[in-house]
Amino acid sequence: MKVEEVRSLSDTELVKRLSEARQELFNLRLRMATRQLANHRELPRVRKKIARIETIIREREFGIR
Repeated sequence: MKVEEVRSLSDTELVKRLSEARQELFNLRLRMATRQLANHRELPRVRKKIARIETIIREREFGIR
């Protein structure tokens, strides 16, 4: 998901996407621990997604952009 796509979402949609991404990260970590994860590059991708969403939420709290 690109930054422009994240910025176009509403606040409630951002919170929903953030909880989905955190659940996805949990599932990936679980699969990694049980050696069922085929592509280990999924972990950084999801972490970046979470960071993007949290950054946009924080920007809106401070009124930036």
